[in-house]
Amino acid sequence: MGFTPYSGLGLLSAAVRHKTFVSYYHNADQVYRDAFERAFGHLFISKSVKPGDISTDVGTDYIKRLILEGYITDASVLVVLVGSKTWCRKHVDWEISAGLNKKVGGYSGLLGILLPTFPLQPGDRYNYDDLPGRLADNAKTGYADIYTWNWITSSEQNVKTAIQTAFDARVGRASKIDNSRLQLGRNLCD
Repeated sequence: MGFTPYSGLGLLSAAVRHKTFVSYYHNADQVYRDAFERAFGHLFISKSVKPGDISTDVGTDYIKRLILEGYITDASVLVVLVGSKTWCRKHVDWEISAGLNKKVGGYSGLLGILLPTFPLQPGDRYNYDDLPGRLADNAKTGYADIYTWNWITSSEQNVKTAIQTAFDARVGRASKIDNSRLQLGRNLCD
């Protein structure tokens, strides 16, 4: 439990733009995803699924395969926007799992951004139970860093540095990856 916005932050050259997949709960947090990409999308190459890209009328295995092959395989960093109910969404879990699977294009760096809807405690502290389980596992091991929305969006440099730190973790902290949790088979809440 905690918040350390400056731990291990690296520097990023202005010319480097990493391929970045943004994972989020589509129904609840679309406005934050749109705001993030509008304000900072020029700092990275978006590999994210956009509304309407994948039909919800197809089977679970087909959706997983589309996400893996069409989006995450090519991403070097996975940003998870964490709202109040992101912890319970199966697609977010599948996306994090794919990003941490070496067989799927190599490991992706991983970072979480706690949205204004996230239940922060005083002092910008959080409970691991309020995070998606796989993100919490990797925050506990030190592979993933967690930032607040207000801190990360307060400057372009914060966004660049957080993405670069996650990118560097793919090599420097790869031994800390924990992808052992079983994938969610269903959403745990509405």
